[in-house]
Amino acid sequence: MPAKPTVLFVCVHNAGRSQMAAGWLAHLAGDRVEVRSAGSNPGAAVNPTAVEAMAEVGIDISAQRPKVLTPDAVRESDVCVTMGCGDACPVFPGRRYLDWQLEDPAGQGIEAVRPIRDDIRKLVENLLADIAPQTR
Repeated sequence: MPAKPTVLFVCVHNAGRSQMAAGWLAHLAGDRVEVRSAGSNPGAAVNPTAVEAMAEVGIDISAQRPKVLTPDAVRESDVCVTMGCGDACPVFPGRRYLDWQLEDPAGQGIEAVRPIRDDIRKLVENLLADIAPQTR
């Protein structure tokens, strides 16, 4: 891994899971990791329930906008984490690919989105410990 690894989170609409994951990683990693997110078929806006769930833990993702997944975004990332987008993510040699099985928060209420948010935090914490461990 380079000194400052780049992580790309990808889901279909780039409106829920990938936005929450990007929010967690940016919050937990600070400037140790470059964080990006994109969608294979981006939605019009970030899921308001995902925004609400993240706000409950002090992370503001309300200014984020869904972005389209491009081959360059994948090529320029050290780690590409997919979440339910199947084979839409292009594969390039030398990149690390992870697929996180997470329920889609689309159309779900806050009670259903909170556990998804918390599962994402655990996955992000494990990823961060692996790619950019704290140095003492």
